[in-house]
Amino acid sequence: MKVCLYARVSTHGQDPEVQLGALRAHAAQRGLQLVDEFVDLGVSGAKERRPALDRLMKAAWAGAFQTVMVWRFDRFARSVKHLVSALDTFRALDVAFVSLHEQLDTSTPIGQAMFTIIGAMAQLERDIIRERVKAGLERARARGIRLGRPAVAVDLAHLQALRREGHSTAEIARHMRCSRSTVRRKLQVSSTGPPAVDSSVEKT
Repeated sequence: MKVCLYARVSTHGQDPEVQLGALRAHAAQRGLQLVDEFVDLGVSGAKERRPALDRLMKAAWAGAFQTVMVWRFDRFARSVKHLVSALDTFRALDVAFVSLHEQLDTSTPIGQAMFTIIGAMAQLERDIIRERVKAGLERARARGIRLGRPAVAVDLAHLQALRREGHSTAEIARHMRCSRSTVRRKLQVSSTGPPAVDSSVEKT
């Protein structure tokens, strides 16, 4: 069975061989064929997109190996969400995931059970975050706090002058510090004959 290794160090100067040496030994002990090593140097684990990890995922889609081996979870992913997403992809591609430190091997029944638990934890994390956000919005509304983008006053005469000068909608929006939709709406309304200066409040 073909295996690839993934290692990551967060700062330059750290030696990924500490991880790779243990992974190579484990692969040899299991009689796995080592086909590639992917190493991210000086890259934070909080980033889901990393040069070596991106190459690993492309190789997985190409069927270059049947097992991915890492030293420990936090070398591969820092969030449960990212880990579960990657494991879902590997499972769909029939690629096993092995973490030495946590003794997880998704090719075994125990490993599959652990994956189910990890997935449940990720779902619980999402539910908790969603409920906290919902509760926070409800408290804000109860205190009379207006939610959404800050409001701005739009000088219609100035907006029309910029349009006559040939500025695009995007340029006018940047100059007026409002959204392009606000610019389009005000110009459309002005064609029906609104007052020269619109002091009404518009959301950006």
